[in-house]
Amino acid sequence: MIDRIIAELGPWNWMILGFVLLVMEVIAPGIFMLWIGIAALLIGVVSLLLWDAGFWTGQVQVLAFLALSLVSAYVGKKLVGGRNGPTDQPLLNRRGAQLIGKMATLTEPIKDGRGRIKLGDTLWRVAGPDLPAGTRVRVVSSADTDLELTVEAV
Repeated sequence: MIDRIIAELGPWNWMILGFVLLVMEVIAPGIFMLWIGIAALLIGVVSLLLWDAGFWTGQVQVLAFLALSLVSAYVGKKLVGGRNGPTDQPLLNRRGAQLIGKMATLTEPIKDGRGRIKLGDTLWRVAGPDLPAGTRVRVVSSADTDLELTVEAV
């Protein structure tokens, strides 16, 4: 039954596949199905033009579709891939890195290399040389996980 439908639709199979992929992109956006859908639509257009040509067999169409899908996905990545460029707020989600250079007073002494400071409304764990509570310190670095700050006495 499916063979009969595919045979009756002819080159329109590619058009239907292309539109189905574009609809899938709208339903679940990710910019991936878009490029494969465009490739299917282009193969559909070429199939409409070359349907009666002897060399335009189903295998050639599938190979052309696969190659065009790769090319269109690569071009699409180049077009849309620039989203990871420079930003005006590079430290937006790196709160610990935003605090480097800030001054604070130790709320808990640093003993055995660990203590606490209060910056804003948050208590931060700090690492540094042993210092008594009340000492003014400057944040010099932040751990990769932003859970601990490194401080030095001012």
